Amino acid sequence: MSINRDVAHVTCLGCGCSCDDIHVIVRSSRIAEAAHACAIGVEWFGDGVVPQRSIHAGRDVSVEAAVHAAGELLSRANRPLVYLASDISWETQREAVALADALRARLDSVTSATARESILAAQECGRASATLGEIRNRADVVVFWGVDPALRYPRYWSRYAPEPAGMHLPGGRRSRTVIAVDIDGAPNGRGPEDADRRVRLTAADEVATLTAMAAIASGRVTDGRASTSQAPPWQLARELAPILVAARYAVIVADAERDDAAGARPDPARASALVMLAQTLNGPTRAALSTLRGGGNRSGADAVLTWQTGYPIALDFGRGYPRYQPHDGTAGACLSRGDVDALAIVGAPASVTPDLRATMSGVASVVIGPRASESVFAERGIVIDTGVAGIHEDGTAVRMDDVALGLRGVLSGPRAAAPLVRALREASAR
Repeated sequence: MSINRDVAHVTCLGCGCSCDDIHVIVRSSRIAEAAHACAIGVEWFGDGVVPQRSIHAGRDVSVEAAVHAAGELLSRANRPLVYLASDISWETQREAVALADALRARLDSVTSATARESILAAQECGRASATLGEIRNRADVVVFWGVDPALRYPRYWSRYAPEPAGMHLPGGRRSRTVIAVDIDGAPNGRGPEDADRRVRLTAADEVATLTAMAAIASGRVTDGRASTSQAPPWQLARELAPILVAARYAVIVADAERDDAAGARPDPARASALVMLAQTLNGPTRAALSTLRGGGNRSGADAVLTWQTGYPIALDFGRGYPRYQPHDGTAGACLSRGDVDALAIVGAPASVTPDLRATMSGVASVVIGPRASESVFAERGIVIDTGVAGIHEDGTAVRMDDVALGLRGVLSGPRAAAPLVRALREASAR
C-alpha cells in the first residue's frame, strides 16, 4: 500500500552541517521532495529507495543465514577489524563498539582516513571551538582558510556565517568581515568568491603563515628583523593578524576532511597550526576554530568511541581492554601490513575511501549497512542491506560542532542496522 506523508524538521546527514530544518514530502512510499535541502542534501535523500538483500558467497540468502555465516567467520578470526562507515546512527555505532569488544578486535572509523590530523591536534594542544549557533550569533570576522563551503557544505554560508543575522549581529552579512585565504597548490584551496578581503599564499607557506600570525597575535614578537621581514609568511601575517585581533569574535573556518577526489593530504602540521592560532587569539580577543566535517554521522563515530572507550579512533581490544594506537593502529596501517584476517564494516561501504577500499580486497569481509549489496564486497563477502539512519531509522547523530541531534525516519520497510549488529555479536560469541 502506498504511503503519503509530510514530515517536518528532518535532519539531513548529507554533510557535517546536519541541517535539521528539512521538510520531506513522501508520495507513494518514495521521497518526492526534500524542501530546504541543498543539492548535496537532495542527492543524499534521493527517493529513499534502497536494496533489501542479504548475500553470502554471491547468492541471496535469508538474513538469519547471513548473520549466522558472518558470526562463524568472525569467531574464527585471530585479528578481526570492525570498521565504522557512514549513514548509521550512534545507537548502531554503540552496537559496533560492543561487537569489537566481544571479538577482541581492532576498531576504527572513517575518521582515521579523513580527519585524523585534526583529532590529534586537538588532543595535543586543546582546541578553542564553538557551536555553529554561537558562530552565527557572535562572529563578526570570519576567515575561510583554504575552503569554499559552497562546494561541500553549501548551507554553512546561509545558516551559520556570514549570511544570517545573529543575536549580536542583526545586520547579518553587512555586520561581518569575510576574509578568503586562497592556498595555491592545495586541492579546492580557494576561498569563497563573496569575500571582503582576499589573500593568497602557497601550500608550502601555509604553516609558516599560521605560525607567524599566532606570534604576532600573542604580542611576543620582539625580534625587529622578524617583524619587518619581507618573507611571504610574515608579510601575510602582518596583514591578517591585526584584523583578527581587532575582532570582537573571530572565527577561522577550515576543512578538516581529506579531499578524496584530489587524492592529497594536507601538511600534518597544518591542523596544529590552525589550533594554535585560534588558541592564541583568545588572549587579545575571542576566537574559535570551526572545522568542517563530512556527512553520514562521522562525528558521531568519534563521540561514541570516546564515550564508550575513551578514545576516538584506532583502538585495539586484543588484550581485553581498549588500547589507543592512532599512528600504527589505524585501519589503513593494519590492512597494509596484513595484520587483519577478517573485516566487519558497519555502515555504508560507499563512504570507505578508495585507497582504503583497495587494501581491503582479499580480506574476508562482513558488511552491514545501506546499499551493501551494491558494493564490491558483495562479490566476495557476506553483506546485509539496511536502511539509512535519518531516512529509514530514528536515532541520534552528531553535528560537526559536536552537538547531538535527533534523527526522524520518514520511510519504513528496510531493516534497521542496530539489531542486526547486535545479532551478529550474539552469533559470534566465543
